[in-house]
Amino acid sequence: MTSIKQPGEKNLMLFSGRAYPELAEEVAEHVGVSLTPTKLVDFANGEIYARYLESVRGCDAFVIQSHTSPINQWIMEQLIMVDALKRASAKRITVVMPFFGYARQDKKGRGREPITARLMADLFYTAGADRLMSIDLHTSQIQGFFDGPVDHLFAMPVLESYLKNKLDLATTTVVSPDTGRVRLSERWADTLGTPLAFIHKRRDLDVANQVKVNEVVGKVRGRTCVLIDDMIDTAGTICKAADALYEQGATNVIVAATHAVFSDPAVDRLKNSRISEVIVTNTLPLSQEARFDKLTVLSIAPLIARAITEVFTDGSVTSLFEGDT
Repeated sequence: MTSIKQPGEKNLMLFSGRAYPELAEEVAEHVGVSLTPTKLVDFANGEIYARYLESVRGCDAFVIQSHTSPINQWIMEQLIMVDALKRASAKRITVVMPFFGYARQDKKGRGREPITARLMADLFYTAGADRLMSIDLHTSQIQGFFDGPVDHLFAMPVLESYLKNKLDLATTTVVSPDTGRVRLSERWADTLGTPLAFIHKRRDLDVANQVKVNEVVGKVRGRTCVLIDDMIDTAGTICKAADALYEQGATNVIVAATHAVFSDPAVDRLKNSRISEVIVTNTLPLSQEARFDKLTVLSIAPLIARAITEVFTDGSVTSLFEGDT
């Protein structure tokens, strides 16, 4: 079965790009449909061709693509898939991007810089997307860049459920690795009922991009510390934060993050760090080379599937996180 029909010919169809078909297949299994057969090929010069092998006229289309490396190729492929759906008369097109590419550039920090998160939103809107769905955006303000509904999902329930079963919350502290993640960490601390701490980084003004001192603000001595972040890229910040916590008397440091970007040399840094466990979700594919003994990968597919079902049935996505109806 490649679609679900409701009275009035309402029809849900799922489509996957080539970046991470395993996640799309898992999502489809939880939704209860099969991925719609799609022809995706590259021309000799690198251009991408897309064609759907079934009629998509009048369907409620969900296009799943993880923005992984090579990120520009997979973003372009998803844009082309959206354009093909629009020109084939799909009724509504929802772009599902578990990891929102270029999200870190969401404002101008200095003159003559781009705001690529806004550019991404404009590209998908121009291509024909009616709705965006993503998990743990780098900043919530990105929702305002798209001229249409944005479903901002949170991996926190998935990660928290795992941690609650293995932590003694009475001796646990949630820690933000920098001031930019404090709000996210506050939400974790409130939900778990633990104290909150954060790392304040002082930089040497005489040496560019060089951290001189890490100050830990909060109760960490003799406690298990859970470092919270939205993504781990090169792992430099998270490993330095862990070292600072151990220096201040933490007995154990665990890292929980949504997106395992793991650009070099992240894997080596994490392997050789004092961090006892790194917990991530599978929003991005991980090769065997990127997996190591301290790594735990949790599936985000059930959450995405539930959100897709809520959107399709005109239900409440918010209810997945706040219990509202």
